[in-house]
This record gives sequence, structure tokens and C-alpha cells, in this order.
Amino acid sequence: MNLVIDIGNTSAKLAIFDGAALLEVVYDSNQTLERLPGLCSRYDIEQAIVATVIDLSESASAQLSALRIPLFCLGADTPLPVENLYETPETLGYDRMAAVVGACEQFPGRDLLVIDAGTCITYEFVDAAGRYHGGNISPGMQMRFQALHRFTSRLPLVQREGRQLSMGKDTDSAIRAGVLRGMEYEISGYIRALKEKYPELLVFLTGGDDFSFDTNVKSIIFADRFLVLKGLNRILNYNNDKV
Repeated sequence: MNLVIDIGNTSAKLAIFDGAALLEVVYDSNQTLERLPGLCSRYDIEQAIVATVIDLSESASAQLSALRIPLFCLGADTPLPVENLYETPETLGYDRMAAVVGACEQFPGRDLLVIDAGTCITYEFVDAAGRYHGGNISPGMQMRFQALHRFTSRLPLVQREGRQLSMGKDTDSAIRAGVLRGMEYEISGYIRALKEKYPELLVFLTGGDDFSFDTNVKSIIFADRFLVLKGLNRILNYNNDKV
């Protein structure tokens, strides 16, 4: 069994895999990893991978050091089961690449667009030959709400929950519609543009935010909240010849 440790900006996710099968996901503090010992005690884990986008705290580092299994740390030089054409791999967020690997594992030999809607929205493209061409980064939902409030003198901080209209009838609904519709049109625009060049394109949507799409967009989207975890598991197996 594999242990996958995904340490993000706001939290950590701990996952147990048996081969390619995801058995359990535990959400934990990215500063303490306090739930890690309990999770490990319930499974016969053979190896682990850790990927982080933050500098590890002393507490988190101590938890990782206490593991009694081989621990693989994902880095810029890690061999990958896809060809990475990104010009600065040392600046490429591990979550972006892991999501691409996770999508390629499920649909090898296909043109893929991977959209990760979290703190930021990222758009990654990998072609049918398994070549990762790169991607784009855009503000996520909460970042957009916060920016409208922080960089103006009078606009309020609006939450996603509330009246949702196609065109706002007051300031709150105008901001909410502007953010949510703007994100939907942005995502739909990326999909349409790539499908013109790659008609057989498949789209993966992952991350913490949920969106509503029109019927045409929905029909080509595969939603997978744990795509990054699956990609990290694939990278671990790839580097340990346990494919």
C-alpha cells in the first residue's frame, strides 16, 4: 500500500492507495500533520510520497521523519511518466504536474485539458503523445471576491452563497454574478479554444470549487476531486517500478 501526502497552502491531504485504488482520504493541518500517525497505524504501508507547496514547519517535519517506511520527496528533477516541456520545471507547482499525470493515467493517448479550481485556477494541456505543453494560472474564486473588496474603497466582501442572477440587481448580486459568471465564461472559453485545435479533447475538472456549466461543456468534463492525489500515487509507483 502507498501513502500519499499532499501539503497545500491551506491544508494537507493524506491518502492511502492499494495499487491504483484510493482507499481513504484524511484532511489534516498543513502545519502539524497530527493525523498522520493514526492513519499509518491502520494500514500496512510499504512506501510514501510527500509533495508540498509550503515550507514545512518543525512539527510537520518531525512527523515525516518519524515514518518507518521509504519516503519519496517530489522535486523538480523527479522522473515523470509524461514529457515535461515547461521551460522552468523548478517553478512548476507539483500539484499542476500531478493533476496532469493523474489525468493521463486514466486516459492515456488522449489530448487533455486539466482545470484545477482552487486558490488559483490553473489550466494545463497535455497532448495525446504524453507531452505536457504548459499551462496558465488565473485567480480563484475567493481571490476574486477578496480583490474586489481590498482594491476598492466601497465594494463589500461578498460570499458565494446568496442570490445568483444573470445580471446583478444590487451590489452584492452584481459582484457575485461578475465573479461566478466570469469564471464560467473563462473556463468555457479555454475549452472552446482548445477544442478548435484538438477536436477530441477531454477535460478534467478538479480542485475545491464547484461550478455550474452549460450542457455542452458538461458533456465533455470529467470531475475528479482527487486527481492530484491519484497523480502523486502514479508518480510514486513510476519511480519505484511498481506500475
